Amino acid sequence: MAMKKFINDPANLTKELLEGLALCYKGKVKLVNEKIVVRATPKDEGKVAIVTLGGAGHEPALSGFVGEGMLDASVVGDIFAAPGAPKLLEALRMFKREAGIVLVTLNHAGDRMSATKALRDAQKEGIKVCEIVTHEDISAGIDTDPEEKRGLAGCIPLYKVIGAAAEAGKSLEEVVEIGERFNRQMATLAVAMTGCTHPQNGGTIAVLPDDEMEIGMGQHGEAGGGRSKILTADETASRMIAPLMQATGVKAGDTALLIINGVGATTLMEMLVVYRKAAQLLAEKGVNVTPGACGEYLTVQEMAGFQMILCKLDADHQEYLKARARTPYWTA
Repeated sequence: MAMKKFINDPANLTKELLEGLALCYKGKVKLVNEKIVVRATPKDEGKVAIVTLGGAGHEPALSGFVGEGMLDASVVGDIFAAPGAPKLLEALRMFKREAGIVLVTLNHAGDRMSATKALRDAQKEGIKVCEIVTHEDISAGIDTDPEEKRGLAGCIPLYKVIGAAAEAGKSLEEVVEIGERFNRQMATLAVAMTGCTHPQNGGTIAVLPDDEMEIGMGQHGEAGGGRSKILTADETASRMIAPLMQATGVKAGDTALLIINGVGATTLMEMLVVYRKAAQLLAEKGVNVTPGACGEYLTVQEMAGFQMILCKLDADHQEYLKARARTPYWTA
């Protein structure tokens, strides 16, 4: 796959995209110390801070969700690479407070390695910090050990829920409990039709024949095992919603959040058609589908496909999802 992208020197790509984010949304975020994106207006230090980390190349994730009602800071690594532990520790020091910090880590090897070391060093320094690890991808099997499940775009609604809880003045322990309960009740399944190119080296990430798709492909091209001929939108939605319902335990009478996250090259038209069928299937099962989301939140360059996210909502989660948020790519 030939690479065609509007970039300058690939070595400066992460630096330049973060500068662009800060310039475009200067009333909401600012860039500090090169690879830490923070709120333009800091949260009251009496409230729990929410910090996350991850590689660039998945925009708007993760830095696009820094702002009032969601993240206080995003620590950014190079393209598809975790930031180092020292940079994460630097951010944790910036947000040291009596109220504490929640660190949200997506379950990928590099992110976990950096987070583990930074957390250990931070706690030695007396920084009060707890971690929530997202691992909602069910492509490896619903009953697979959570440690073996990847974190995908389910982190976005999690940021919203715990960000709102922190804004409401909940304690560190309460924010973690609210977040872990939400974490246990969400599941994600991805599907891809094409691979993509690495924007710094032009390398191809995943290859699929023109007439095939793969359910379960990861956000870095990891195999998912569900390769088939291309299905219609309705067939794809039907094949994905059933295991998501099983994984979350969503049943008649429950309230659920449905999100379709485009990963780069799939049009909003296609995503809305898929959302329509998935929502109809949930309604047919007696599930109350709360207002959802359909768009690009965590992308994989020009990969064609989407992630379907289903969350079973408790009453407090529903209220936190409706609470005010003011970030570059999520408002409420």
